[in-house]
Amino acid sequence: MSVRDPNPVNARKPRRVAIVIANPAVSTTTGWPVGFWWSELTHPWFAFTERGYQVEIFSPDGGKCEADALSDPRDPSGYSETDLISLGFISSPKLVALVDNTRPVSEIDVERFDAIVVAGGQSPMFTYEGATGLQRTFVAFHEAGKVAAALCHGTAILRYARRADGSLLVEGKTVTGFANIEEDFADNATWEMGALERGEHLMPWRIEDELKAIGANYVQAGLWRCFAVRDGNLITGQQNFSGAETARVVCEALGG
Repeated sequence: MSVRDPNPVNARKPRRVAIVIANPAVSTTTGWPVGFWWSELTHPWFAFTERGYQVEIFSPDGGKCEADALSDPRDPSGYSETDLISLGFISSPKLVALVDNTRPVSEIDVERFDAIVVAGGQSPMFTYEGATGLQRTFVAFHEAGKVAAALCHGTAILRYARRADGSLLVEGKTVTGFANIEEDFADNATWEMGALERGEHLMPWRIEDELKAIGANYVQAGLWRCFAVRDGNLITGQQNFSGAETARVVCEALGG
């Protein structure tokens, strides 16, 4: 397997996907540095490029982005050591340079792309409220009839994305995202490690609770299950194990 498909779907008119990763931030709940999650970039990247799609990487502000440590296969914790796709991406100077030099979302020309995919990680939970340019761009894709996708904590964008009339894009839509049972698992893990005091939480709010509160039909497939759901041209993935499945559903929506 390579990162380039020698038999692209349509060499004369390749599909184009904009993947958005979060800029580095500091968690207001833990004080820890937070960023994007490697597999939520690399697994969709691999799935798209193997089909001959052209993929470009953006971030709300542009510039160098940093991943959450536990998502790095080389991290001493070993949490993501089996993620060979991310390890391969990170080992390629050409590819990792794309993360070190992301273009700002303001440079996304909606007409040039067929889909936008907003990856997750911890940073979106602290930064996407202020990412108004990303909010507008995500809605612009959806309103243009193009695929608008988000996964894991990247679905935080749905808490803020509004149509021109002020209505929430996600209202009445069937979606998924990082589940409460997964937030519970993550919180408990940090308590058991002594990284946080019991009763403190990693996230300032929860995807599942908030999406339900603002009128979405939230669904999930169970703890750490690979899962993505499509409602029209809005596609969402549950968590970091859902990157490839989210990409598959995006490709299906784009016709292959």
